Amino acid sequence: MAAACGFATSIASSTRSNPNPRPLAVSRPQLQTFYKPLNNRMSPALNKRLCVRCESGSQKLNSIDKEELKRSSVMALAQLKASAMDRYTKEKSSIVVIGLNVHTAPVDVREKLAIQEAQWPQAISELCALNHIEEAAVLSTCNRIEVYVVALSQHRGVKEVTEWMSKISGVSVSELCQHRFMLYNKDATRHLFEVASGLDSIVLGEGQILAQVKQVKKLGQGVDGFNKKIGGLFEHAIITGKRVRTETNISAGSVSVSSAAVELALMKLPESSYATSRVLVIGAGKMGKLVIKHLAAKGCKEMVVVNRTEEKVAVIREELKDIQIIYKPLSEMMACAAEADVIFTSTASDSPLFLKEHVKTLPVDTEMGRRLFIDISVPRNVGPCVSDLETAEVYNVDDLKDIVAANKEDRLRKAMEAQTIISEELQHFEAWKDSLEAVPTIKKLRAYLERIRASEMDKCLSKMGDVTDKQKKVIYDLSMGMMKKFLHGPMQHLRCDGRSDCQKPEEMLEIMHAVNRMFDLETEIILETVRTKMERIKK
Repeated sequence: MAAACGFATSIASSTRSNPNPRPLAVSRPQLQTFYKPLNNRMSPALNKRLCVRCESGSQKLNSIDKEELKRSSVMALAQLKASAMDRYTKEKSSIVVIGLNVHTAPVDVREKLAIQEAQWPQAISELCALNHIEEAAVLSTCNRIEVYVVALSQHRGVKEVTEWMSKISGVSVSELCQHRFMLYNKDATRHLFEVASGLDSIVLGEGQILAQVKQVKKLGQGVDGFNKKIGGLFEHAIITGKRVRTETNISAGSVSVSSAAVELALMKLPESSYATSRVLVIGAGKMGKLVIKHLAAKGCKEMVVVNRTEEKVAVIREELKDIQIIYKPLSEMMACAAEADVIFTSTASDSPLFLKEHVKTLPVDTEMGRRLFIDISVPRNVGPCVSDLETAEVYNVDDLKDIVAANKEDRLRKAMEAQTIISEELQHFEAWKDSLEAVPTIKKLRAYLERIRASEMDKCLSKMGDVTDKQKKVIYDLSMGMMKKFLHGPMQHLRCDGRSDCQKPEEMLEIMHAVNRMFDLETEIILETVRTKMERIKK
């Protein structure tokens, strides 16, 4: 449909410049493509006439056929503008989030949709290549996969993004629809602000999620499609997350998936084995490093860390000099697992590191009676089949909900404090976003009046005959002065430069829409957006 819009735009511009357009030279396949949405509303005779092949040099048409085709083309153009283009002029672009998180989808669905950080820029490019998506960003963590977009059309944008998510994951659209959530505009903005503030995490006030939101903005810089609105959205989310953590006590206690994983392990271990349990950590990335630090904070003095290289482990060892950290390569993982009572896994492996056939051969400590696996990776590092063994106990990120059951009243109070801050920042963002909406209106109004000024000046000079350069300048200055006077009032009400008497956002929007209607600017603005979109698709 976006192609049809581009087609309509080019025809519309040529029609305005030439009031008596020549018959269009287009082929039958082109007509079928561009006029497909109209087939159900056109008469069979008109539809048949539209599909006449009229490529130059391929077939001669008599004068009656040419006249009929000319009339048909004009009628089809009018219907196309009334149907296809109205979809955009009646719908302003929207901020939309489509996602699955720990509250809506199980880990076995989320892990199929997980997108590694290195692939986020590519995902933005793919999303913005969709017909109805202008801007995009991806937030993918162990607890969520969320796609934020600026969509030309809400309904079509959601459909395209859902189909894209299905394509990259192999999860059917119907299954995605069972688990996804969708939010629009203010609701989508509030959701991201809550995510950045740690209100949507399993552990209230989780600190790691704010770093992940920052990473989205960092990786999006310079990527075509991570533009002003989406960039501003994530910038305001980071500001909100910082304010919430600074002005409330929301980060007190267990505030990350890694710390909750350590607390869960302590809850599941027999009290008598706290000091003697042998600990293995697989993966020394961001999550693994936090696990090691929280283990040290809980009194663990010795642990084995398996990683691809020793470099990251050496850095952690330097930070925790009082803790004995033994490095082992991945090739020795199973041997290390055989000697461990508690195993934490946090790697980016696409396939499980531990399967049932691996674990059932491992010896088990007689005092413990079983081996404890705490898997905080998405995709999971420990296959679900391992939990079938009597000698193994497996927990993943979804099981961390048990940790946050305590102090419910206190958590609600902190969340209410945070919501007050979020509401303030939401208002600031909406005012900033609304100010962006006024920019194209100002530009189009100025261009509209300039066209009138230039046209009327040319008419005036043609009637006056020979005039001197000085006289031309006087007339030019007069026309420019009048145009500036006409523009002064609307500009004052549409601009918001931080003055104390600045219009409220809702008042400014009302004025903006009134100006658009009075001067018929809205269609021009939408057409320009569609043109930009089509240029991006061509690239």
